[in-house]
Amino acid sequence: MALRINPFSRTNDDTGFGSSSNSSVGRFINKDGSFNLRKEGIPVWERVSIYHTLLNLSSWKFFLAIIIFFVSINLVYTLIYLGLGAQEFQGVLGTSEWQQFKEIYFFSTETFTTVGYGRVNPVGDGVNLVASIEALNGFLYLAVFTGLIYGRFSKPKAFLKFSDHAVIAPYKDKMGLMFRFASFKAMHTLTGVDVKANLALLVPEDGKPVYRFFELKLERSRIQNLPMNWTVVHAIDEDSPLLGLNEEDIKAADVEIYVHVQGFDEVFSSSVLKRTSYTWEEIQFNRRFVPMYRETGNTTILELQKLNTTVPAEVKQEAERLG
Repeated sequence: MALRINPFSRTNDDTGFGSSSNSSVGRFINKDGSFNLRKEGIPVWERVSIYHTLLNLSSWKFFLAIIIFFVSINLVYTLIYLGLGAQEFQGVLGTSEWQQFKEIYFFSTETFTTVGYGRVNPVGDGVNLVASIEALNGFLYLAVFTGLIYGRFSKPKAFLKFSDHAVIAPYKDKMGLMFRFASFKAMHTLTGVDVKANLALLVPEDGKPVYRFFELKLERSRIQNLPMNWTVVHAIDEDSPLLGLNEEDIKAADVEIYVHVQGFDEVFSSSVLKRTSYTWEEIQFNRRFVPMYRETGNTTILELQKLNTTVPAEVKQEAERLG
């Protein structure tokens, strides 16, 4: 690899990513902002937090997990009841095993949720004991479920969408690296927004490739409010680690841009953050973002569907020349 890095670019050794030379591991940061990392070496029950996992699941996965747990726990109690004998209950009308199974299962759901309709009820000591334990479990389930719902709704979130690609295009009298993001929720505006961008490059060192990280100097790294979109610009000047690198160089260096955005949410009165990254495959050359807002009457329309829309750089330049 004959890649030469601009010696005036500023390195950043504080990213926490190390300097792994294995370029086959994929990206450092996933598109959703999570770290591309798996921990091993201790038992799974020690390294996994069920509460934290459930708080961070997507909505459909969260409710699916709740439903699966509800069905499964009632199946377990149903099998225990049937093991003690259906004759330990009164009010069971079914004569076949399947009919009795259904009635005992729905008795279990009624006990677990403390609904208790009343036609089927336990009379034996064994099933009464199990039913009392199940009712206690039901109370705990509802308490935990309520806490999880509250935690998910009250958790501060940065409702930001990033462009799918970053672009490298003419910028002023030089080239520039650009990406953009926008706050997509209605009536949601972040204040005091800071953005940081770092570049990972695979470079030769002592005869082997290692990753080195560079802080990207941004045209503007902080804005007071984010009601619209923000196009973040890194000018590729004499201090940039991208200076002199072409498309093939960026591919060979396994380039990845790590983006960190932090702001203050007035609704939750709390700081929120969002991460993402762009690999070399997600960097487009000689393309520009199109404007994503328009004026209508006495208001401004932010066209979120245009967040990822780009055009060839020469088309944008010609349009600007023609006014």
